[in-house]
Amino acid sequence: MSKKVFPLIVASLVLLPGGPTASHAQDDANIHVVVNMVQLNVAVTDKKGNYVTGLQPSDFAITEDGILEKTATFAEGDAPARNLMEVTDQSAGASSGGTDGTPTFASLISGANVFVLFDTSDYMYRGFVFAQDAISEFIRSLGTADKIAFYSYSRDLSRAAVLTSDRSQVLRAVRSTVAGDQAALYNALLLTLKDAARNTGRKIVVVFSNGPDNSSVVPPEDVSEFAQSAGVSIYMISTREARLEPVSSAVFERMTAATGGKAYFAKNWKDEQRAFASIRDDLSHLYSLSYYPKANQNTGWRSIAVKLVGEQNKKYKVRTRDGYRPRPFRFSRDNKAEAEPGPATTREASLGSH
Repeated sequence: MSKKVFPLIVASLVLLPGGPTASHAQDDANIHVVVNMVQLNVAVTDKKGNYVTGLQPSDFAITEDGILEKTATFAEGDAPARNLMEVTDQSAGASSGGTDGTPTFASLISGANVFVLFDTSDYMYRGFVFAQDAISEFIRSLGTADKIAFYSYSRDLSRAAVLTSDRSQVLRAVRSTVAGDQAALYNALLLTLKDAARNTGRKIVVVFSNGPDNSSVVPPEDVSEFAQSAGVSIYMISTREARLEPVSSAVFERMTAATGGKAYFAKNWKDEQRAFASIRDDLSHLYSLSYYPKANQNTGWRSIAVKLVGEQNKKYKVRTRDGYRPRPFRFSRDNKAEAEPGPATTREASLGSH
C-alpha cells in the first residue's frame, strides 16, 4: 500500500535578482521565499469579554490575501493540537523528532514557549520587589506551558534564564535581577522575539515595562512587524508612568493588538497581579489554528483574517495577528540555502512556521 508524505514546505516562490549589480555578485544566487505552516493564536470573546469555548474547526474561516485557506491543525486551550489533514503515522513522525534529528510534523504543532521580559531600568526603582512577586506568581501558574524563559533589560538585554521546563531555575533568575540604568525596550524586545522565533509551537512574549523607551535604536514598527511575521504574540503590562506618556501607550496598544496579544496598564502592584492572571487566563482559552498557504504570488506583506462561520457566531469577537511577511532565503547554485539576516538558520526556517 502506498503512503502519502505530508509536505512540510508548501510554496517556494523565486524572485529574480534585480538592479544594476544583478549580473555581477548576485548572479550566482537567487532569492527564494519559503512559506511554511502559518500558526495562529485566536481568542474568541462575547460582548461582555467572556471567553467562548467549545468551538470546532468548522466554525472558523481563515483567509490570506482574500484566499480561503484550509485549516491543518486545531486545538483549544491547553489541549494537544489535532491534525485535520490526512497524514500517515510515518509522515507524522514522533514528537521527539525524526530519525535524522530534524523536527517532525507532531513537534511543529506542539508546545508552548513563554518568554518573560522584565524591565529593570531606572524606571523600576519603586515597586521592584512587588514586580518580582507578580512575575514569580505568573511563572508558577504556567503549569501547562512546556517551557519558560526569563529575560531582563535596561540598556542591555540579560538572558537570565534561557528557555527551560525547570520552573525553579526561572524563579531563581527572577529573584537575581537588580535595577539598572536607562530603558532600551524595543532593542531588548526585538532580541527576545528573535530568540522566540527559533522555536516551533506556540510562541508568547510577556513584557513587564515600567516606563517608556528612552535608549533604543530600533523603531517599534519594525519590532511589531517582526513579531507578526514570526508568529509571536506580545502581551505587555505597563504601569501608570507609561500610561501618562501618550506616544508609548499608543505604541504598546498597537503592537499587542497587531500580534494578537493585549496591553495592560497597572496603577499598583495588585493591578499587576490581576494583569498577569488575565494573561494566564487568555493563554488557557486561546484556539490554536494553522494552515499551509495556497499558491500566492505576493512576496510582501500578506494579510490574514479569521472569521467565525454561522449566524450564531457572528456576535462574537475574534482577536489574532493580522498578517505576516514571508522570509527570504538565498540559494546558491550548489543548492545550499543561506538565510537572509534574521533569527533562524536555513534548517530551522525551512522546517519551522510563521
